[in-house]
Amino acid sequence: MNVQTKSCAILMVCLFAPLAMAQSTVPPKPITHEALWMMKRVGAPALSPDGKWVVYSVVEPSYETDKSVSDLWLVSTDGLKAPRRITNTKAPEGDVAWSPDSSSIAFTTKRETDDAEQIYILDLAEGGEARRLTNISTGASSPKWRPDGKAILFESLVYPNAMDDEANKKIAADRKARKYNVRAYEHFPIRYWNQWLDDRQPTLLVQSLEPGSAPKDILSATALARTSGFSGMETESSVTLAPLWSPDGREVVFTATTERWHAAFAHVGYHLYRMAADGGVPTVVSPALGQYEEATFSRDGKSLFFKYEIQDQEVYHLPRLNKVAWPAGGQPSPVTLNFDREAARYALSADGKFAYLLVPEAGKENLYRVAVQGGKPELVIEPSTGGYTSLEIAEKAAKPTLIAGYGSSVSPTEIVRLDASRRSHVNLTHVNTAAAAAIDWQPPQHFYFTSTKGRNIHNMIVLPPAFDAAKKYPMLVLIHGGAASNNPDQIGLRWNYHLLAAPGYVILMTDYTGSTSFGEQFAQAIKLDPLKTPGDEINQAVDEAIKRYSFVDGSRLCAAGASYGGHLANWIEATTTRYKCIVSHAGEVDLLSQWGTSDGIYGREVTNGGPPWAGNPIWRDQSPITYAANWKTPMLLSIGERDFRVPINNTLENWSTLQRMQVPSRLLVWPDAWHWITKPEDSRHFYDEVQSWLATYLKNGAP
Repeated sequence: MNVQTKSCAILMVCLFAPLAMAQSTVPPKPITHEALWMMKRVGAPALSPDGKWVVYSVVEPSYETDKSVSDLWLVSTDGLKAPRRITNTKAPEGDVAWSPDSSSIAFTTKRETDDAEQIYILDLAEGGEARRLTNISTGASSPKWRPDGKAILFESLVYPNAMDDEANKKIAADRKARKYNVRAYEHFPIRYWNQWLDDRQPTLLVQSLEPGSAPKDILSATALARTSGFSGMETESSVTLAPLWSPDGREVVFTATTERWHAAFAHVGYHLYRMAADGGVPTVVSPALGQYEEATFSRDGKSLFFKYEIQDQEVYHLPRLNKVAWPAGGQPSPVTLNFDREAARYALSADGKFAYLLVPEAGKENLYRVAVQGGKPELVIEPSTGGYTSLEIAEKAAKPTLIAGYGSSVSPTEIVRLDASRRSHVNLTHVNTAAAAAIDWQPPQHFYFTSTKGRNIHNMIVLPPAFDAAKKYPMLVLIHGGAASNNPDQIGLRWNYHLLAAPGYVILMTDYTGSTSFGEQFAQAIKLDPLKTPGDEINQAVDEAIKRYSFVDGSRLCAAGASYGGHLANWIEATTTRYKCIVSHAGEVDLLSQWGTSDGIYGREVTNGGPPWAGNPIWRDQSPITYAANWKTPMLLSIGERDFRVPINNTLENWSTLQRMQVPSRLLVWPDAWHWITKPEDSRHFYDEVQSWLATYLKNGAP
């Protein structure tokens, strides 16, 4: 057996079974917040075009936020060379992009001398320190190499009518020197997730790699960028135009809207645009308005692929893989037209014949393949637990090279190499293998039941450490957010299944009506029924779990949820007394006040059958506060003060009602938190509060 074969054989032992990686005489222990939080966190892979190398980030966490470290690492795809760290600085790096010749990477970071994030170039072939390419006051993000490797396309947020960096500096200085402080608006939206919006907008710049070069803003001067309502796509933390180069490097393609100010009364529609790389007039690639994501060119440069989601009066549509001819453009043609699942991510094979898709299905994320001409996707790999969280395919490799991130709720994400022919993967990294093997945890158990409305409802059960089927355990019903989401078999920090189970609870999770990964109609069925049917199905799932599992103590139940899961937790408070206690983080209690104060409103009208004044009774009939006279179950409430998605007023309404009805209750307000509690010590205390609340009512503790 040669070295490579032997190495692969050793790695194959761990396939889909991370707990088998370490044989130890030390018995595994229950997970703690420290064990969870201090696990290193492996980022998504960036694969070199020649298929030989993968760059990925590793976060080394700390409870002291300024002591956390994030650096880039490099590993060979053949698995024969040990991973090595290639950056070692205080600030984290992001947006890694390989040069076309696989010799260098570009990335963004904010180093000690930088006022904003800049783009750096690191020559991996020659070694040495990364050199800063950009020095722009408004910051740089999303670097993309021109196909000849001689220039970088990137994004920045700039002020309207500022044509260069000096103009942006002057506007920023003038505003800083103002003696008054006010935010003024004429259009909706005014805030998003955790920040108030200002008038800055995204733009595109191109900069040569030649020393002493300066960036050229190719977009700000265009009529498109100066149109009222121009913007890019909103993500959880930024606005992006998602730019890319055309295959010949003469044009750039990006996604934008001129309908930003429609958000209060209609969907915000986007187009794919194209423009000359040295400046010019942007034109529409495809006439279809909608949501566009993940645009990429075919290997032969004759097609432009992207995920496309139509917009109408439905609450949800599957983002489907589409393509248009290039350079002709025109109406999109579907690649996965009759596939009733979302391609969460996709990548094109090196020979250009197939698109590989990562598809969420019932807690997993499986690998599918479809011909680029279109057709029915075929299942390639279905891991026994968890799934693939990212996917990269080498464009210029001599043989097919597929790289992914793989993880599960008992396996922190690692970088793996996929073998489609063998329907398997092998690990290229083992960052947390030993740490995972030291924890007493098991993968979730899955079950289905048929709801009273005839729907097939998927559920997962997580068992506590040192589980004994002969014993009786209290059960925590954990409700996922969304509603257009699902319960993934993955490790999470916000709600960690095993950390919640650790004191001795069975965890039940239900993918109720409105959840994704079960087909388009299942997700759409929440329209005009935002809380009642999902709440009924959660209660039916509890009944089913008690019937199926003799170790569940049906007399000791608690329900918990955050975001939309918090909405449902509040609905449970309003409609049943079967639970001993409830935990609600960032939960809506009044559909009317949530509509008026949230950062997004039109989608709520679509769900509830028109604006609040149109008379649809759903606005009152499915608001938990309508039934406040029935509230009796003790509640723990939690809210981030900077949360603009479910603003604090809904939690305060909930709190006032609980206190008015003299229901035992506790309120946690996190001044530094937004929709999620992400600071390490805040997170640790949040779990302490939740566990104390559960122990009080599920383990007969003292209130």
